[in-house]
Amino acid sequence: MRVGIEAMAFHGPEHYIELTELAAARGVDPNKYTKGLGQIRMAVATPLEDTVTLAVNAARKALEKFRIDYGDIGTLVVGTESGVDHSKPVAVYVHEALGLRSNCHTYETKHACFGAMAAVFSAHDWISCGRADGSKALIIASDIARYPIGDPGEPTQGAGAVAMVISDKPNLLQFDPEISGHYTKQVMDFWRPLYSTKAFVDGHYSIECYLNALDGALIDALQKATIPEFCRLDQLQACLYHVPFVKMAAKAHHRHFEMDAGEKIEKDSPCFAQAQTSFAEKTGPWLSLNAIVGNIYTGSLFLSLIDLLRRTTSAGLKQISLFSYGSGCAASMNIAYPTPGFHRFRKQIDPQPELNARRKLSIAEYEKIMRISDSLGTGNTEEFDADAWDLTSDFLYLGNRDHIRQYSGLPGVPFPDRESRPVSLSAPHV
Repeated sequence: MRVGIEAMAFHGPEHYIELTELAAARGVDPNKYTKGLGQIRMAVATPLEDTVTLAVNAARKALEKFRIDYGDIGTLVVGTESGVDHSKPVAVYVHEALGLRSNCHTYETKHACFGAMAAVFSAHDWISCGRADGSKALIIASDIARYPIGDPGEPTQGAGAVAMVISDKPNLLQFDPEISGHYTKQVMDFWRPLYSTKAFVDGHYSIECYLNALDGALIDALQKATIPEFCRLDQLQACLYHVPFVKMAAKAHHRHFEMDAGEKIEKDSPCFAQAQTSFAEKTGPWLSLNAIVGNIYTGSLFLSLIDLLRRTTSAGLKQISLFSYGSGCAASMNIAYPTPGFHRFRKQIDPQPELNARRKLSIAEYEKIMRISDSLGTGNTEEFDADAWDLTSDFLYLGNRDHIRQYSGLPGVPFPDRESRPVSLSAPHV
């Protein structure tokens, strides 16, 4: 049975900042952000945009642009590491907002940035074993990456969601279940305790863990593959990786090239130029969206996949690799096959028009949003003028009432006129 991605779409916040302006505000050489990290812009979520609203809007785009009946969704899984409740999954909020059927299998997966890929595996197995009975799975990677103002991780923030419909009618991409390598090891490279709204990260160690996991997952894939040659770089037209920042994908592909060559390749190595050329051909072209959105945790790999599918014709694109990494850590290396004719759907998956319509924030506006977001869930309050940010979405987070999250635009509730939206967002009540 052919199982893969039938539809997919990205939705992100409606605002962003320029990383050169952030660098100037922090007294940092802008090249550290734009060249050292490879980042250009960073999506910024307002307090009215959370993991739920991002997921719902991405899902609506995927279902409606590909004309998929909401009633066909039999499984809904949200992969996230920035959920809104310690117990209640993001997925049930999404289920309500989309008006999905009551017998829809619904849950949330968490393993840092690996959560969405784990959900994809579950959906693939659910369909492949025959339990779907003609239904489809809706998998959503939704996250908000946030660090304190002035923190070393500040330029690697971002926010967004990628929704994917997995089915036995893969219009876009088919997964190869025979070539899938895995790696797991308990490491403390990145974590967020229950008592903290911000993550703790050991940056250099996390890069080391990422690359070690790539080694392990690739070795496992080679050992499992019936035809190991399928994992070789000369058989892959594109190699996509988890992208916490653009230059990490470059480091990953260099390690992939070293594994393929069977030797360590330094700058003075005769093969160094070949490694750079390989990156420029197989990975580099598909990072433009990541560079202007930022780190979206579970969705970063799939944002790169959208970039590939929206900018490539099917001619010559036969086989690609997908590497997913989640701190803590877990990783997988997978082979997939773009479906012949996928280019017919380039317009449906291309998020560029929405990204071009975003509003640029000043650094002062960005910092105000950060302060308000930090106050939510505490005893502090700060006035927030919803209309000041001119949000166009009708599905927004409105704050808490009696400790219950409130959203606009739920089924059976009219979408509010702009005049009826709350003029302040405070915690814990609206």
